Amino acid sequence: MIRFFRNSYLIQYLAIALLIIALWIPSFVMGNVDVAWRSPVTPLYNLMADILDFWPPAMLVFAMLLMGFEAMFFNSILASNQIIGKVYTLGAVAFLLMLNLLPVQTTFYPFLLSSVFQLMFIHTMFAIYQTPRPELYLLNAGFYVSFASMCWLPSLLLAVWGIVALAIIHKGSLRLHLIPFIGLLLPYFFFFAVRFLMGDLMPVLQAYGDYFTGFRLTVEGLGWPKVVLLGFLVLVLFVPMFAPHLFTLERSVAVRTKIAMTYNLLLLGIFLLFVESEPMRSGVLFIALSILFSYYLSYLDRLKWPNITFIILVVGVLAAHYIPLFL
Repeated sequence: MIRFFRNSYLIQYLAIALLIIALWIPSFVMGNVDVAWRSPVTPLYNLMADILDFWPPAMLVFAMLLMGFEAMFFNSILASNQIIGKVYTLGAVAFLLMLNLLPVQTTFYPFLLSSVFQLMFIHTMFAIYQTPRPELYLLNAGFYVSFASMCWLPSLLLAVWGIVALAIIHKGSLRLHLIPFIGLLLPYFFFFAVRFLMGDLMPVLQAYGDYFTGFRLTVEGLGWPKVVLLGFLVLVLFVPMFAPHLFTLERSVAVRTKIAMTYNLLLLGIFLLFVESEPMRSGVLFIALSILFSYYLSYLDRLKWPNITFIILVVGVLAAHYIPLFL
């Protein structure tokens, strides 16, 4: 199965489309639409939810199409950065499996909309490594973090990862650090200006104040099955360290630098699991896992046991979505 997705013919794209549909059918059957995620601190998400509110299934249709778009965009990011082969579709499959592990992820929730901008931000940070004059890229990176946080506020912490990434790629002058923060603040300046003109700035500021003053880490949603699942996925990443003979990894300094950046993103993703009452909807960890799994599967030489593991993962994910239909 892994070798099958090391191509990008029509049949691979049809398989990806069928996988998306198979993962999302249970949500349509159960009417998995939750509008309780709207909040004064998620204005972009609120805007899209209001537009789609005319018909509840429209949210699910939009979310499913958005997931498909993100999967293909994610795959193109990895291919353009040589993390996977140019004609591989492994990235899209890894993204779909990681971002749809459990039924709680197959709905229209803030992180799903935010992840579009997060992917743009990650792609921009990867591109900066090979850019002699990264000022415009850094400004765009700030915009992406800002828009991502307007869908899911914890996305602001991606700015921390951006600072660490700049240190890893040795582009760490004070001026370069300030540019993305200008990009981050500008959309908020216009947002607050609009709210001021509409006469409801103070309630919005109060909502942001309440969010930050009430911010706390929680383990409320981390039951032992999720801990075991997430622990297993993270531990699998240690296989290349203990069995390097199984892989013929890309030796390019640029690729290895981007993988190092991704491991730092993984650490941020683990931290962000504790900021949501439902950790599976805090998906930065799953984006990082998707990048790393795609990379290692692309350069894996012996495929027998990885294929079996991959098939078990696909079957397990589909079972997790369909079993609730019969309970």
